[in-house]
Amino acid sequence: MRGKDLLRELQRTVDELAVLNEIGKALTSSLDIGEVMHVILAKVSELLKPSNWSLLLKDHATGELYFHAAVGEGSDRLLGLRLKPGEGIAGWVSQHNQPLLVPNVHADPRFASRFDKASRFHTKSILCVPLTFKDRTLGVIELVNGPRDGAFHEEDLRILGTVAEFSAIAIENARNFHKVQELTVLDDHTGLFNSRHMKRQLEQEVVRATRFGHPVSVIFFDLDYFKRVNDSHGHQAGSQVLHEIGRLLLKTLRSTDVPVRYGGDEFMIVMPETSKDQAVAAARRIGGQIARQPFLADKPYGPIKLTASLGVAAFPDDARDPENLIRRADEAMYHVKASERGGVFAAVSPKPPERTGTLTAGVSSEP
Repeated sequence: MRGKDLLRELQRTVDELAVLNEIGKALTSSLDIGEVMHVILAKVSELLKPSNWSLLLKDHATGELYFHAAVGEGSDRLLGLRLKPGEGIAGWVSQHNQPLLVPNVHADPRFASRFDKASRFHTKSILCVPLTFKDRTLGVIELVNGPRDGAFHEEDLRILGTVAEFSAIAIENARNFHKVQELTVLDDHTGLFNSRHMKRQLEQEVVRATRFGHPVSVIFFDLDYFKRVNDSHGHQAGSQVLHEIGRLLLKTLRSTDVPVRYGGDEFMIVMPETSKDQAVAAARRIGGQIARQPFLADKPYGPIKLTASLGVAAFPDDARDPENLIRRADEAMYHVKASERGGVFAAVSPKPPERTGTLTAGVSSEP
């Protein structure tokens, strides 16, 4: 080996070690999959210099791959797109759990050209490796077009394979952390947030609302005569009803809303940037959907019908802090339960003091 070639190989080894060192730092710096992978693949890009790169993760429910991150020309058009099991180079790598170096994609029948059409990009060569953790494929890393649109080499495949091992560990760690987080904030029966998480979230929303001058509304409701379900059909039936309520809310509400199982058969919804009138309309819609829902339809004694009593309160009209906001919505709910049940009632905002001819301090009826 000539001196220049030896020097080039030594420099390449130094660059590889530098990349692996940076990857090691990234693994310990964050538990966000996107953030870690962007750091890792940015370092890989410095070394291997692809035109584009993508991280595709596997949806284990369907076996499909989806673009979780993509960088390069036209890559923003790929985010969210899915590959059927085995589709394209990436699908083959995921399905067979084997790396693949394709110097000319147009000579390979496995290449799926629809993604070039979607991104308006011209793919020439692909380097793709699986992300594997304990014999389980988590996804793939795909590099597209080598330096100056040339092909990749076997040495590039070796380096990317090493990076993929680190990346799989990072993804698995992030997912496990996310699962632990879910266990601490989610209710087992309903899949909704628990009251501990709600209190933190509501405090943050009230701070934001105070700063930016927008309202925050709360809906508080419980199921009418829910005790009869437990008494007549057992607590397992009651648990299933709660689960069905959770699914109904998750399907109905906006992504910005915070649905909560407050306790027992009591539920609460935090609605950021939502006026009282808007929250009342949402409460009526939710109450109507609950009344129409055929609960326990799969049981011999089902389906059964239920109604809910819903109370609404808004910040800052009805209360100036999270604790009193919840209390006002709870009181509004009990106003419904004391009358007809199955309805909606909004907290009555305290009236401002009337102006008089003398300078006197007004006292609000709000606690």
